[in-house]
Amino acid sequence: MKKYSSSVPSSGKQIVEEESEDLESSSSDESLDSEEENIERELADVTFEELQRARSDGSHSMYQKTKQEKKSGRANKNRPMEVSSRKPVSRFREVIQAPKNMVRDPRFESLSGTLDADGFKKRYSFIYEKTLPAEKEELKKQLRKTNDPNVAEELKKQLSWIDKQFKSDSTKRVDAAILAKHKKKEREAAKHGKKPFYLKKSEIRKQRLVEKYTNLKSTGKLDAYVERKRRKNAAKDRRYIPYQRSSKLDEQD
Repeated sequence: MKKYSSSVPSSGKQIVEEESEDLESSSSDESLDSEEENIERELADVTFEELQRARSDGSHSMYQKTKQEKKSGRANKNRPMEVSSRKPVSRFREVIQAPKNMVRDPRFESLSGTLDADGFKKRYSFIYEKTLPAEKEELKKQLRKTNDPNVAEELKKQLSWIDKQFKSDSTKRVDAAILAKHKKKEREAAKHGKKPFYLKKSEIRKQRLVEKYTNLKSTGKLDAYVERKRRKNAAKDRRYIPYQRSSKLDEQD
């Protein structure tokens, strides 16, 4: 008996494939049309100005679809959780949970209270009145006795640091006195309905210089101070003055 082949002709196969491709393309076109309609609905209420701003700063990417990242999880509760191999595993692992020592900075903690600058100066005034002067005298004695240049240099640095501390403390005291005097004056003026005037740092500096000038003038040390200041400024200016050429070089030219 002859066996009849149930094969479909090649032309029939092509027709079936073309029909399936047409169906797929039509479905994809429909999905694209639906996506475009959704985007048009979202952008219907957006103004032209907002669209321009979104294009300029790159925020239009909010309307673009983002790829859904695969969430880490476990397929079964008895299986371990999947972790990305891109993240390096830490060498140190917490085996025993020990209590952590909390570091507390008293400068920024409300438990320490607020800083009382005047009270602080009064409580630690002995540093500038007794401790530093005694230390300065001791360093001077050591400087006279020593013959080692390295030790002498170190002692001079310490003496210079103490002098700077005295100078900064005196400046702060003068500024505080000027500010307290100004506040007292402004409180009296505010009682009469005047607006308070707050001193700037530049104004405090000017008043400090005026007081220094009057004190030097009253004690007769103003001329010596001006001369010393003039020499200091001349030494600074001399750094920027070019060196004078020798006469031999002038003759060669």
